[in-house]
Amino acid sequence: MNNQSNVVMEFVLLGFSLSQPVELLVFMLLLAIFALTLMGNMAIIIVVYVDLRLYTPMYFFLCNLSLLEILFVLSITPKMLENLLSQAKVISFWGCITQCYFYFFLGTTDFILIAVMSFDRYVAICHPLYYPVIMSGHVCVFLVMGCWLGGFLSTLCPLVLLCQLPFCGPNVINHFFCDYAPLVRLSCVDTHFLLMIEYVLSSVVLLTSLSFTAVSYLYIIATVLHIPSATGRRKAFSTCTSHITVASNFYGSAIFMYSGPSQGRSLDIQKVVAVFTVIVSPLLNPFIYTLRNKKVKEALKECLTIKSSVLQLEP
Repeated sequence: MNNQSNVVMEFVLLGFSLSQPVELLVFMLLLAIFALTLMGNMAIIIVVYVDLRLYTPMYFFLCNLSLLEILFVLSITPKMLENLLSQAKVISFWGCITQCYFYFFLGTTDFILIAVMSFDRYVAICHPLYYPVIMSGHVCVFLVMGCWLGGFLSTLCPLVLLCQLPFCGPNVINHFFCDYAPLVRLSCVDTHFLLMIEYVLSSVVLLTSLSFTAVSYLYIIATVLHIPSATGRRKAFSTCTSHITVASNFYGSAIFMYSGPSQGRSLDIQKVVAVFTVIVSPLLNPFIYTLRNKKVKEALKECLTIKSSVLQLEP
C-alpha cells in the first residue's frame, strides 16, 4: 500500500495454503512440467518447419496453437514458480494487470483457433476436392490473423475498464495468478457491472467456439458414416481424434471456470481446475498430437535420427 494516497501498489497472491516442504515439492514438479511444456511445443514447431510434408493448413494451425501454448504458460508459470520460493508472494499492480490481460487474450485466441481448426477438418473431410482452394495459404494466414486480432480486441474493453478502477485495499488475491474476477472484487467501488461483462463475454466466446466446433464435427461424422469402407472411415476419423481430444480439454475446464457464476463453488476446486487449464493442458497438447498423429511421429523420428547421426559423425 502507498500510505500517502492509500492506493494499492502491489497485490499478494495467496495461491495454495501449503507448508514450505510441500511448496518446494510442488515447485520442482511445476518446474519440470514447465520445461516439458516448452520443449514439447517447441519440438512441434521445429518439426513442422523442418519437414516439408507437414506444410499443410492443419499443421500451420497446429504451430500457431503450440506458439499460443508457449506464450500462455510464460504469462503465468514463471511468477507462480517465483512465489512458491518466496515468502512475500507479491506482484506489482501493473504486473498483475498485464498478467490478467495476457491470460485472457491468449486464452481467447486459443478458443477461436480451436474453432478454426475444426473448420479446417470439416473442409478436408466433407469437401476434399475444394480443400486446396478453400484453405489456400492466403486464407490460412487470414484466419490465423483473425484469431489473434479477435483475442486482442475481445479482451481490450474489460482491460480498459479494469485499469480505471480504484484499488484502496485490501490487496490479497485468493488465487495463484491475477484472474479477472478476484482482482475486480478488490476494487473500492461496486463492480457488479464489470463482473457481468466478464461473464457475458466469456460465455459468448466459449459457447460460440464450442457451437462452431460441435456443428463442424456433426457434419464430419455424417460424412464419415457415408464412407463405404471401414478403412476409409477409420482414416478419416484418425485425422480428427487429436483435435477432438485437445478441444475437449479446453472446453471442459474453461466452461467450468468461466461460463457460470462462481458463487457457491469451492475456491480450492476452482484453483485445481485452473492448474489443469494453465499448467497441465499446455503440456498434454503436444503429446496428444505426437502420439495420435502418424505423420508427426514419423517426422519427429526422422529429426531425431538425423540429429543422432550428425552427433556420431562429429569427432
